[in-house]
Amino acid sequence: MHDVRALPRRVLILGMGYSGRLLATRLQSLGVQVSGTVRDPAAAPPDGLTRHALVAGRVPDAALLAAVDQADAVLSSVPPDADGDPALRVLHDALQASSALRWVGYLSSTGVYANRDGGWVDARSEADGRSSAALHRLRAEAQWQALATARTLDSAVFRLPALYGRGRNALVQLAEGRARQVLRPGLVFNRLHIEDLAAVIIAALRQPSGHTLYLPADDEPSPPQDVLAYAARLSGRPMPPAQAWDDASVSPTLRRFYESNKRIDSRETRALLQWQPRFPSYREGLQDAWVHGDGRQ
Repeated sequence: MHDVRALPRRVLILGMGYSGRLLATRLQSLGVQVSGTVRDPAAAPPDGLTRHALVAGRVPDAALLAAVDQADAVLSSVPPDADGDPALRVLHDALQASSALRWVGYLSSTGVYANRDGGWVDARSEADGRSSAALHRLRAEAQWQALATARTLDSAVFRLPALYGRGRNALVQLAEGRARQVLRPGLVFNRLHIEDLAAVIIAALRQPSGHTLYLPADDEPSPPQDVLAYAARLSGRPMPPAQAWDDASVSPTLRRFYESNKRIDSRETRALLQWQPRFPSYREGLQDAWVHGDGRQ
């Protein structure tokens, strides 16, 4: 039997961007008080969510410190730097001192695993990535684990594949002329819809259990050109010209993205959380986005 408890009363999301905003909305609909951090609250959309300013190297204000002090759960989605999680550095003392805190979570990446030439990675696989991005992620994971261990908190690390959803997908890229058809033979990777990510995090909040690693992913690791072709068929837009992944016109950043080829086995995460993706492949996710207006510009 799973130990399913009530959700935390107050959740603080560090780095309330694309996926964090959706999570906040879903938590609020369940009666949770949610606030989050951004670099500039004045630039945020008028959606009713409470935001605090958090900038690396800047002393947090009293409102943010109060939010930390009152939060039962804190989730960080802030991208790491060479020294780990910059948000944790700013707020470490406040998190260490909080008497309300019971759970911390960190949104990491499946980029912590090295290239598997199309092979499978699961929750027991070694995080053997040696790129600077992988090492930064692993350092941030370790910092959150150290805080949880020192405070005897429940904690969770979510190693995530490519995220997409309404407003951020291949339909939008085609409509805005930003889509690239970069080909690398044999390349596949998993994706995760942000609605499914929110469901996974909420399930984890209901089932705190020591330090837990989660690898949520869809059912269908696929070549990126297949996703783009499906979006083109839905929208009636032409495919952009094909480019080889190692072509000189492909940026080094994009080339690095195409260097890693692996499939994510999420069965352990699904069993732990009794979760199944609402969007098991890119097709369901893109259909949902198309119905809601994406790509019709």
